[in-house]
Amino acid sequence: MEQRILLIEDNLDITRVVQYELEQAGYRVMTAPDGISGLTSARENIPDLVILDLGLPDFDGAEIARRLRKTSPVPIIILTAMDALDRKVNLLEAGADDYMTKPFHPEELVARVKVQLRHQQHGEVIMIGALEIHPQKRLCHYNGHEVRLSPKEFDLLTFLARQPGRVYSRGEIEREVWNGELPSNSNVVDVHMANMRAKLRDLDGYGIIRTVRGIGYALKTS
Repeated sequence: MEQRILLIEDNLDITRVVQYELEQAGYRVMTAPDGISGLTSARENIPDLVILDLGLPDFDGAEIARRLRKTSPVPIIILTAMDALDRKVNLLEAGADDYMTKPFHPEELVARVKVQLRHQQHGEVIMIGALEIHPQKRLCHYNGHEVRLSPKEFDLLTFLARQPGRVYSRGEIEREVWNGELPSNSNVVDVHMANMRAKLRDLDGYGIIRTVRGIGYALKTS
């Protein structure tokens, strides 16, 4: 799956340049012109990294960073026109992982994005009750026992685990895990879900994957 970058920036020219450079580097880019839509996108789309402009029209970027940090460990890079040392310290204390002062070179921003994502991947562990997923190592354990998943099963379980409790439709799962390449009326998603259920059930992991009739699937929160 492509790594997803959320760019919260109200300057359309900067948005276009940064989006182009990131997409050329192989990332999927989501954009938001203000803090409220940025927070909504972060909640609904679960980005792997957030690039956040400090001077947004509705909220100060530092406040958005604080709100993001309350619910997510996602790396945050802040773009700011201010170069004062005390302001930079405040940004880091608000939850930013890095910052860049405007004007900046887009190539340097892409390099910093790669560094933050590399750090995130090496140390990331997703834990939901007895379920433990190591995305970088591609390992999954339940109650201390390894769950032997196929590559797509692992991608699918990790996708659901990034936002436990949220119900994903089959269409959303196909787009994210199979990049929308499955034929219409395919039952591939259902088959993979059944296989994962069986493997988790063998380790007493009953009911971890929930089917919501007529809508899709969700991972239980505990």
